Amino acid sequence: MLRSAAWPGRLGNRGRAALAGRRILNDTPPRPIGRTATISFEGETPVAQDADFVQHEAKGEVHVLRLANPPVNTLRTEIRAGLMNGLNKAKAAGAKAVVLIGSGRMFSAGAEMTEFGKPRQPPSLTEVFDAIEGYPGIVVAAIHGSALGGGLELALACHARVAGAGAQVGLPEVKRGFVPGAGGTQRLPRMIGAEEAAKIIVSGDPVPAVKAQKLGIIDAVIDGDLEEGAVAWAKANLSKTFTLARNRTDKIEGQDPAAYDAVIAGLLRRTRGQESPKGCAEAVRAAFTMPFEEGLAKERELFQSLVSGEQSKALRHIFFGEREVLRIPGQPADAKSLPVERLVVIGGGTMGGGIAMSAANNGVPVTIVETSEEALKKGLARCHANWERTVSTGRLSQEEYEKRKALLTGSTDFEGTVAKADLVIEAVFENMDVKKEVFARLDKAARPGVPLASNTSTLSIDEIASATQRPELVVGMHFFSPANVMRLLENVRGAKSSWATIATATEFGKRIGKLPVLVGNCDGFVGNRMTGKRTPQVEKLLLEGCLPQDIDKVMEGYGMAMGPLATGDLAGLDIGAAVRKARGTVAPVADAIVAQGRFGQKTGKGWYMYDEKRTRLVDPEVEKIILDVAEKMQVRRRKISDEEILERLLLPMVNEGARILEEGVAYRPIDIDVIFINGFGWPAFRGGPMFWADSIGLKAVRDKLAHYAELTNDANLKPAALIEKLAAEGGSFAGMSAKANA
Repeated sequence: MLRSAAWPGRLGNRGRAALAGRRILNDTPPRPIGRTATISFEGETPVAQDADFVQHEAKGEVHVLRLANPPVNTLRTEIRAGLMNGLNKAKAAGAKAVVLIGSGRMFSAGAEMTEFGKPRQPPSLTEVFDAIEGYPGIVVAAIHGSALGGGLELALACHARVAGAGAQVGLPEVKRGFVPGAGGTQRLPRMIGAEEAAKIIVSGDPVPAVKAQKLGIIDAVIDGDLEEGAVAWAKANLSKTFTLARNRTDKIEGQDPAAYDAVIAGLLRRTRGQESPKGCAEAVRAAFTMPFEEGLAKERELFQSLVSGEQSKALRHIFFGEREVLRIPGQPADAKSLPVERLVVIGGGTMGGGIAMSAANNGVPVTIVETSEEALKKGLARCHANWERTVSTGRLSQEEYEKRKALLTGSTDFEGTVAKADLVIEAVFENMDVKKEVFARLDKAARPGVPLASNTSTLSIDEIASATQRPELVVGMHFFSPANVMRLLENVRGAKSSWATIATATEFGKRIGKLPVLVGNCDGFVGNRMTGKRTPQVEKLLLEGCLPQDIDKVMEGYGMAMGPLATGDLAGLDIGAAVRKARGTVAPVADAIVAQGRFGQKTGKGWYMYDEKRTRLVDPEVEKIILDVAEKMQVRRRKISDEEILERLLLPMVNEGARILEEGVAYRPIDIDVIFINGFGWPAFRGGPMFWADSIGLKAVRDKLAHYAELTNDANLKPAALIEKLAAEGGSFAGMSAKANA
């Protein structure tokens, strides 16, 4: 018996199987052009290759159906048809059990989202599930990797489920803006109870196999070869009577609606205006208030309503965008990343420590270099304390903590440590003179061919690279704070950065769990440059009639985790004041606040005042400061609507985003949206600033910008040339992305 090298017991790339001595049945319908069935032979045994979306093998009284739509076995039309054909043939052959298993790296990631919005070809998932539930024997789902969304719904329709020890299951549809649409909200509550099901469905978070077994989702966790184990388990349980999930009532009988509502209230507390979590809660409620078929109808009604809504479109826009940003236009196919076995981080402060933790978290040996033993001990202790807090919450095992701790070392020997590095990331103070001095030393200490990266958030990568004799090996790697938590990595290409260097930054970022987006070199790059254009409007709104709580209420109502004033208090208002001083700019209201010693949370007072628990409280003294500044500047205050506040904060960022696209600093509008979703707290269900602009139409964006430019006498709000062009053509930012990807 030959096994795929990709994964023992499952098919490898594109569903290949080398299964000598076994009978392989082709159960798929005629293939579309471009994917045709090919049969080769090993001795007397026909072996299906490449084209089979579902492969069928008879193992005596148990038949195996293998999903073969790599890499994640989405349930496209051909998979559904193959499952129907396979079940029918197994039934005709008298098979007493059927095992469903995935090829490649997982069981199934669920629905094929590219089929959304298109006429659905038969058979539907419902028809497949009816065939499974009506099978005259048992159908067992064997789960490795992940069973997510429709993949888990497929497994829930089976008579039983077994899984590998490292598998996970989940219903993440809420994160795409809709509810599970193939019975997940009805079958799962009947298996594990409404409250436990709601926790899984409303959060969308996956559940490990061991926990899933305890909950009652999984019947058995199998060590070793999953396919062999699943077949053996099916044979051992042929005589057992299984109750289908749809027929179970024991877990939902007597469900207290008030208790359910209390659980839901806690789950929805942080969803901030997103519609799909509420829809999921409503669908699960139907599981214990309606008969099964009525519950399915309610689920489908909610699914159809949400999937056609703007929030779901936004979430799917980001879902596909996060994959698109990894495809860099113009990058040669032969551009290879350089090997990185050891990382060195210069600086053990908050950012340097977070970067080092990200590396150790993902199995990369890393050394922090500091200027003194005292600073080094402090930096390492901060990393250890972060991990220890995670251990105390149960989200990290002591064993894993010890592994990560062993991968993180420190040194004060700059030259000796750098000489051993395969990649160096500098994370020192944000000052050009300091960074150039560090890079000059790095250039001399690092081996030839080793890339040097700067964690700068605003400074010119080209000027930093000028301090070296290897500008082609210098790149920006802008992490976001806290670096061990935030997913975004804004990689910055310098004028001379080589493709190998860019590829290294991209691949290493992915390796340590980040989402790398490549941008061009300019002041503030993409994210900080765009948010910087919002700041003057915040100042003007405060002068013209708003208070901090008015602005933050609107932005948090839009879905931001924190409004801009509260965020300023968290970051430290003195930092912004120092930047303004260095640039020779002023912000009359913000400067007056800082002049009173109000630096934010660290001093207990900023735009707000804070109690001992750092609870945000409105401070009448702030209103007095604002009114005094407005009076001195002779600004007549007025009532400003929430709509105007929102538009005046978002439109300047969209306008600057258009300029960034004009300049080629960002390749595509989707790059900008992905940056804001993953690095700046933009709510994913809003799709990002460029998606928001498209949603109201670029003609409206152009007209509103022109209106506010005149109203506020702010030339920066004059519509960018790209917006003028697209508005005149009836175009959109999404259309630009489509052309860039063509």
